[in-house]
Amino acid sequence: MRVISILKGLLAVSATSLLMTGAALAADQGTAAEAEAMVKKAVAYVKANGPEKAAEEFTNGKTFKDRDMYVVYTEFGGKVLAHGGNPKLVGKNLTGMKDSEGNPFFQMLVDLAKGKGKGWSGSYRFINPTTQKIEAKVMYVEAIGDTYVGVGIYKQ
Repeated sequence: MRVISILKGLLAVSATSLLMTGAALAADQGTAAEAEAMVKKAVAYVKANGPEKAAEEFTNGKTFKDRDMYVVYTEFGGKVLAHGGNPKLVGKNLTGMKDSEGNPFFQMLVDLAKGKGKGWSGSYRFINPTTQKIEAKVMYVEAIGDTYVGVGIYKQ
């Protein structure tokens, strides 16, 4: 009986440890609600400060970066105005860009912003700046004139 009691105790400790590890991992990732809130904040920032100042802050500032979340600010024509996850993409035209599985995700984001004005994209694969691995991602976008602001979350 004592052995069973010890085993139950070890099992309880192991289960608690696994739950705590899962919670810690989840805390390292942004949530859908947090991504939507960041987009709303970014849209307000563009409207209050203008596109140039916003693009600079989104790319180089710290206000719009949180764990694995960052702002992407793009023209419908394909030109990246700001990219908080990869500044090297700023100024580049990503029309036709596909993910590692051949999905034309960039066009999907533009079509969503132009068509619905705002909403969640379908899944695509993109490098996670926190893990440096290509992972499944979805993005919440909101149109501002002929541009859109987006913040994505990585799916576990």
